[in-house]
Amino acid sequence: MEYIIIIISAVFVSNIVLAKFLGICPFIGVSNKVETAVGMTGAVMFVMVIATMVTYLLQQYVLQPLGISFMRTITFILVIASLVQLVEIILKKVSPSLYQALGIFLPLITTNCAVLGVAVLSVQNNYNLMESVVFAFANAAGFGLALIIFSGIREQLDLLEIPEGMKGVPVAFIVAGLLALAFMGFAGIV
Repeated sequence: MEYIIIIISAVFVSNIVLAKFLGICPFIGVSNKVETAVGMTGAVMFVMVIATMVTYLLQQYVLQPLGISFMRTITFILVIASLVQLVEIILKKVSPSLYQALGIFLPLITTNCAVLGVAVLSVQNNYNLMESVVFAFANAAGFGLALIIFSGIREQLDLLEIPEGMKGVPVAFIVAGLLALAFMGFAGIV
């Protein structure tokens, strides 16, 4: 039951983008097409889960025992950047087609603060390893859900006649605000 609460909370109630406002840059920048949103979702999901596992293990078995928990943020940033580079190198060698499909999305994940935010939040919430993995997966799914819905709406907006001053980012911010309000409707669930 604990895992179900974590999943529902992370995907709908405390959505990493719409409630915690982490990962706004890729949310706005990569949401022009549903196809690119799906690619970004897959890449973020993979990196977020692996990064949370690695950072949890580092926190529990290196930083806390050595009494250097104050180094958490810089350590987590280095782990995430290194992990993204490692994944990029491995994908280039092992699966060039998948590497081509992800394209620019992999390097963009390094600057996605949602990945760091989930790793830090899982430590702050005192989750064990399995709860941290479920939390990371659910947050990545919530990020993806919001991103795909948002990109679908933006594709539809391109077909409408919108005043010149509202085209592009201004109307995107309005839609993002409305989407955040819609997700707030789930607040009473958990």
